[in-house]
Amino acid sequence: MNIIRKDIILRPDPKRVLFRPFIPKTRKQILKIIARILQLSEDEVNNKYDEIISDFGKRHNEVENYFLKQFETVKDLIFTDQNLSEKRKLLIGAYFTLEYSFESSALFNPSMIWHPDQTNVPAGSKRFILSLRAIGEGHISSITFRQGRVDKVGNISIDNPTRFVTYADIIPDSSYQKDLFTKKLKELGLFNDFTKKVLDELKIYFTLNELKEVLRQVVKSYSFIFPNADVIASKILNLAKSNYEIEFPKDTDISERVIFPSTPNEINGIEDARFCEFKDEDGSITYYATYTAYDGEVVFPQLLETKDFYHFKVNTLNGPAVQNKGMALFPKKINGHYAMLSRQDGENIYIMFSDMIHFWYHKKLLLRPTYHWEFVQIGNSGSPIETDYGWLVLYHGVGAMRKYSLGAFLLDKEDPTKVIGRTKEPILTANENEREGYVPNVIYTCGEQIFEGNLIIPYAMSDYASSFAIVPLEDIINEMVKV
Repeated sequence: MNIIRKDIILRPDPKRVLFRPFIPKTRKQILKIIARILQLSEDEVNNKYDEIISDFGKRHNEVENYFLKQFETVKDLIFTDQNLSEKRKLLIGAYFTLEYSFESSALFNPSMIWHPDQTNVPAGSKRFILSLRAIGEGHISSITFRQGRVDKVGNISIDNPTRFVTYADIIPDSSYQKDLFTKKLKELGLFNDFTKKVLDELKIYFTLNELKEVLRQVVKSYSFIFPNADVIASKILNLAKSNYEIEFPKDTDISERVIFPSTPNEINGIEDARFCEFKDEDGSITYYATYTAYDGEVVFPQLLETKDFYHFKVNTLNGPAVQNKGMALFPKKINGHYAMLSRQDGENIYIMFSDMIHFWYHKKLLLRPTYHWEFVQIGNSGSPIETDYGWLVLYHGVGAMRKYSLGAFLLDKEDPTKVIGRTKEPILTANENEREGYVPNVIYTCGEQIFEGNLIIPYAMSDYASSFAIVPLEDIINEMVKV
């Protein structure tokens, strides 16, 4: 098989930093910090703040806006009605802010999607967006992006990322649909008499703020009946917060945008986004990405949705078939139904169909480990790609010594529950230059594309850095054995 590795290596860059809240664990410590700042003279405040701006101002955009935001989070703890100067507010905010190097440890598990904007691209070339899993301090994962181009002979170029990173504006006051919210509560085992009281007070469509107010009222009125009302209310609120929207400024470069964990279910990371350009029956295009949210104990399959890569909607995936990791959406409906690959048991690949993109109830076994390089487990490596031969799916297999390799299989175009071909040997496996890293001997991808008869595979090397390989599509098809 004629597979060509490119000499591009995308490595983690510790210089790329973003803001994060820094809130000490105890209220007492917060109060002490504020008290110490309030004791400073105005000249001391000005001098200290100017020093902070000199040190950090050139490392970030809109640094003062973030400091003021952090001041707002603690201002209710200030024990005086004295009017504070603008710089004192900013200084307080700075003490409750930290820098976070979100890709200091790893930049891996890439997913490639064609850019929605193909203007000013040289003839014979195509622009793409590459999403990557970035890992920083505390092993927290986020989604970052790069932009690049590929030409008709397979040359790949990646634009340099911006120095600055922009934190998205979170839009928590989204509208929720009561009947769908009720279904998810039942699935989580949170549907009880207390929950019914809450739902009875909500409108058919409600906002997060309306839910908070109803929860407050019901807890206050019925805590004597429901002794664990606070706990249930917190879980209901966490579910709502898992469905939100984020928005980046229109003047940001794609590499400047980072989707960082922002809800209780994501607190320990957003993992392995698999992007898909979905074409609906009316011809409209929506970019979806399935990913795994992790709270430190439980994985939560989620769905990301965007039209332009500036505004994103985030929603939970629901239903008894939504389990484990590695879900990947087909890029269009099949016979009028949404279709998705999955791996509920951590070992085999399944296929699912649904009339609602956020709810999945049934699964069917599609592929099991068969060859020596995949005896431990298999899992999809991105959304299926429609070809003249059928639906092409890359997948990873785990063999002896937990070595990961990439293979491919082919599904019938009209009935993708039928596997019609499969590579007996891996397409790509780690060579001597790729096998050392955070997790050795791993080759992994979350989404690839076909261009000018070649399959372009962005891939991660040992959970540390990322690169590209190109292989003719016909070579892969010719390597397949009939199933």
